[in-house]
Amino acid sequence: MTMQNCSAKQLRDQIAGGQVSSVKAAETIFDSIDQYEPVIGAYISTFREQALSRAGEIDAKIAAGKQTGALAGVPIAIKDNICTTFGATTCGSKILENFHSPYNATVVEKLLAADAVIIGKTNMDEFAMGSSTETGLKQTFNPWDSTRVPGGSSGGSAAAVAAGMCFAALGSDTGGSIRQPAGFCGVVGLKPTYGRVSRFGLVAYGSSLDQIGPISQTVTDSALMMNVIAGHDPADSTSVGEKNAATCDYLEKLDEPIDNLKIAIVPQFNAGADKHVQKALDDAIEVYKQLGAEIIEIDLPHSDYAIAAYYIIATAEASSNLARYDGVHYGYRSPAVGDYVQVYSKSRAEGFGKEVKRRIMLGTYALSSGYYDAYYLKALKVRNLIRDDFQRFGFDNWRSGVLWACQVLGVDVE
Repeated sequence: MTMQNCSAKQLRDQIAGGQVSSVKAAETIFDSIDQYEPVIGAYISTFREQALSRAGEIDAKIAAGKQTGALAGVPIAIKDNICTTFGATTCGSKILENFHSPYNATVVEKLLAADAVIIGKTNMDEFAMGSSTETGLKQTFNPWDSTRVPGGSSGGSAAAVAAGMCFAALGSDTGGSIRQPAGFCGVVGLKPTYGRVSRFGLVAYGSSLDQIGPISQTVTDSALMMNVIAGHDPADSTSVGEKNAATCDYLEKLDEPIDNLKIAIVPQFNAGADKHVQKALDDAIEVYKQLGAEIIEIDLPHSDYAIAAYYIIATAEASSNLARYDGVHYGYRSPAVGDYVQVYSKSRAEGFGKEVKRRIMLGTYALSSGYYDAYYLKALKVRNLIRDDFQRFGFDNWRSGVLWACQVLGVDVE
């Protein structure tokens, strides 16, 4: 098996066994970046010197017989809305084009503790607002067909994994920003349950919806990544679990038999799907049936209102979260001279792109006096009704394996 055909877990095992060096793995990835990045545009920044140095340190640890982490020597990419002390954290926006974070996100610290080699920061739709990776600092192209988009907003991460420009990557998902580009690029993307992975150090878009998750070549690699990044974090007030609580071994869960596993299918979720997409779903359902899973159809009556509620909640939270980018505290400041009102308005007008401005205005309107109750508060109530629909079917008590199965089938129960 060549290194290019390895999964992240297989590469980790080969490095640990001395069959290949971490430095060689990193060099191979940078060779791929040199070859494909000019066409695909998956990265905003790369860290060649730093990555090769770190890979050398990991090789030295292995040679000395020291214990290494779960991702020892594996080249990993990070979406550019996740804070790092090395390199800029731009969120794909002019307003943060030269912003350097004073701290690492919790997930970055966990990757470093697991001896991963961080290759670079991947391109994205500006502030994660988009579904095609065209609204940021540059455009990313689908590695399978450069005339098509890679999806978004984590299009850079998905494209990098699909093109072999990293062995796995982190993305963020607010309303599909991991799962959709993973689907477009033919790789695996998982949005973990909210609170399962710390959001500390993730630049906020919609705080009650954002979640960091893995993008990889295989489900096994996503499970490996989850083993590293999941868990309680006292720095994140929305983090679930307790500090000393036992954490789930996601790799172990993959080996559980699926006989008697119950998988719910929600027909209205796939209404209007392309016939080829529907066939793929039907084929997958048939495989699960043959393996002994129980397939049931359920009705979630409030799902028809989900997208409307999402766009109100997400834009309202975006309006609030992005108010901090004012040209004064940090980030881009307009060179135009004027009073503080002009500095604020011109910095934001020049620093934000069209899509971000559109969502800020929608959110500000939904939160404004006289409209808060009619829009934002009503959307929160609808979200509660949608959650209640799921709870009525007892999802909270189902085995965790059903979450993996339903996501493979395109049914997001989280």
